[in-house]
Amino acid sequence: MRPEQLRDLRFARGIASEAGGLLRAAAFRSHEADTKRDVTDLVTEYDRRSERVIVDAIRSAYPDDRILAEEGGELGGSGRRRWLIDPLDGTTNFSHGLPFFCVSIGLEEDGELALGIVQAPALGWSFFTVRGAGAWLGAHSTERRLHVSATSSLSTSLLATGFPYDRATNPQNNFAEFIALKKQVHGVRRVGAAALDLAMVAAGWLDGYWERRLKPWDLAAGALLVREAGGRVTTTNGGAFTPDACEAVATNGAIHEPLIAALSAVPPLV
Repeated sequence: MRPEQLRDLRFARGIASEAGGLLRAAAFRSHEADTKRDVTDLVTEYDRRSERVIVDAIRSAYPDDRILAEEGGELGGSGRRRWLIDPLDGTTNFSHGLPFFCVSIGLEEDGELALGIVQAPALGWSFFTVRGAGAWLGAHSTERRLHVSATSSLSTSLLATGFPYDRATNPQNNFAEFIALKKQVHGVRRVGAAALDLAMVAAGWLDGYWERRLKPWDLAAGALLVREAGGRVTTTNGGAFTPDACEAVATNGAIHEPLIAALSAVPPLV
């Protein structure tokens, strides 16, 4: 790892830990939440407080870097680097006291994913990666390198997915795909935090994940984790992935083409 990569990693892990500590102290209890785009699209004071910690630190340490953050939008400078920040992925879980939530911090350099942190403070997990240096999990005072699962068939896989906030009114709600895949595999889980889903694919706990109609901050860090753990990430039709595609299929590689084929074969619900 180059010195500048190590510097960026230490910085990002530090601010993820600080923001995560804020969230961990408020975990396992309910919180009032405001709505944004839809009645199921929630934001709490902790989303805003966590984002403020992260954004202020980046602005101070890297004033030329650009920032794309969930609550604040486009912030920062005009340099070749862009930070993609989800200060609290899994707000609905958090607001109900469910511990499946995380902080997600991704970094692009010249449009290429370079660094990713997914911090799940209530669970004690810290996933981190730098391009070319593998994917890692810190938990219970130990660190270990991650690798995707060895599951070789779609029928024996465990998958995860998610649903858009306007699922009650938008026909592109992923219900048909969920039902179809649920019948074909060992199981399909719905954790409620895209970055955490991707991190669990990287860890080999899930064999694959798909979701559409996301945001770049949902995907950046987790996608790099999957790649660095030996997995594959594309768009839902198999195209080249970037966080700005706002959708992803992420797998261990072995089930990637079968999963894409199974998704493409699903007729829409009527």
